Amino acid sequence: MYGLYIHIPFCVRKCLYCDFYSEALETQSIANRLTSHEQHDNTEFLDALEVELQRLPSPFTPTTLFMGGGTPTELSDTDFSRLLDMIHQHVDIRQVKEWTCESNPGTLTQSKTRIMHQKGINRISLGVQSFDARNLEFLGRIHSAQEAIEGYHLLRDGGFTNLNLDIIYGIPGSTFKTHFEDAEKIITLDPEHTSFYCLTFEEGTPLTKLRDKGFVQEVHSEEERDQFEKIRSKFTQAGYKHYEISNYAKPHYECQHNLIYWSGKEYIGCGPSSHSHWGGVRYSNIPNLKKYCNRLLSDQSARHFEECLKPEAKARETLVIGLRRLEGVSRHEFKKQTGFDIDTLCGSHIEKFCEQGLLQQTHQKVQLTDEGLFVSDAIFSELI
Repeated sequence: MYGLYIHIPFCVRKCLYCDFYSEALETQSIANRLTSHEQHDNTEFLDALEVELQRLPSPFTPTTLFMGGGTPTELSDTDFSRLLDMIHQHVDIRQVKEWTCESNPGTLTQSKTRIMHQKGINRISLGVQSFDARNLEFLGRIHSAQEAIEGYHLLRDGGFTNLNLDIIYGIPGSTFKTHFEDAEKIITLDPEHTSFYCLTFEEGTPLTKLRDKGFVQEVHSEEERDQFEKIRSKFTQAGYKHYEISNYAKPHYECQHNLIYWSGKEYIGCGPSSHSHWGGVRYSNIPNLKKYCNRLLSDQSARHFEECLKPEAKARETLVIGLRRLEGVSRHEFKKQTGFDIDTLCGSHIEKFCEQGLLQQTHQKVQLTDEGLFVSDAIFSELI
């Protein structure tokens, strides 16, 4: 199984917390931007992306395809259609079992929904983040709660049967009641999948700068943990499987693209700032739209960074990524995949975390405990 990721680096406005590379296109008022969708010429970007798609190695037959950003649905209908036609031309879509497109409710239209369905996209990830007006304003989202609900029903009416809704908890100034109500609203809407993320303060984001200047205070870890545990209980009682630290799915609706990442399998990324792991080499593209376009359109490489991990380092990375899945890491499969025995690789660390009640192990596998889920980053940093 291989994955293909395509990064569309455009959004209407950068959210307060986002550290993904994108270019905000606020040349008009947001209201005008959402009604026109035509004033920016993305021809150069699409030309460059097509060059990169033409360079995909042979054989490379992805089983999953994920379009993220930025906001792919921020493109005009004409550009969006061209993008999907390019993918059909350069990727064997017949082998793709799951084709996901991210969308912001503020850029989702009936015509976009129709284009996605007609071109073969079969999974939509809708960035709702919250149904609370105050939280949406704080995060810098361009949509309202009502627009998120309308967007969800627009996708259902458009024939989509595999939907994910993204939600954020741990928002400063928000109450547990608000986050719990967000969870209840998700359950009422009944999507096949939901990602419930804790707000993180990433280096260099406006949110982190506000915190460092004393204007925003992070939610206390104990309060975040209480939110996490109660929301988790709410979803599992509603029939969702908690299969990864921040992800819940109905049976057979786990995100197959992300499972490729979490299983240590190979993938290729296209677009500025995208990351790849292919042929034992990990590399990323330059996180700059203009330079990305200039390089590819002048027959150069868009790569910005490249490394070949030593076998032990790669094995440790595979272990850490695999532990994100609640089912844990199979000892047999891990050795088969990496050539390393888990105990030989980091047995003493695993023993320590087992004694602390953060990991549990059997002869068959190693996995996080319920206690370890919320402090997983600290566990992973030591294992790596």
